Amino acid sequence: MTCPGCQAALPDDAAFCGHCGRALQSERTCPRCGRPNAAEMHFCLGCGSPLAASGATRQPDPRTYTPKHLAERILTSRAALEGERKQVTVLFADVKGSMDLAEQLDPEAWHGIMDEEGRERALREAHRLFTEIGATGHAERLAREISA
Repeated sequence: MTCPGCQAALPDDAAFCGHCGRALQSERTCPRCGRPNAAEMHFCLGCGSPLAASGATRQPDPRTYTPKHLAERILTSRAALEGERKQVTVLFADVKGSMDLAEQLDPEAWHGIMDEEGRERALREAHRLFTEIGATGHAERLAREISA
């Protein structure tokens, strides 16, 4: 047998190429019903679903590998899985000239500078901005964070 990917000579019973790792299956499994089909088939002989193109990876159905007790727990607490919506405030900040300085320093050294000084400055500036726009709840939380 010859590997169709790298043309390496392989034993006839090989399922994968020992040189490039390519699967040497002569049949493709239907992603919908699991029936094996000949490699040249484009649609499943069992259910008519399109078969994945050769080389495409198929995600296994979670029901095949999830323990039954865990699946039941997941299905009974569906609300917990869906999560909740929250309104959040996000502040993006840039330090003027920071990229020029960052290019001159080791990444760990730059992270240390920004982690220590940058956090303090960003919190103070955010506090000032929130106070200016009247977002007192946010400003109060930031004031507690700065003093911590």
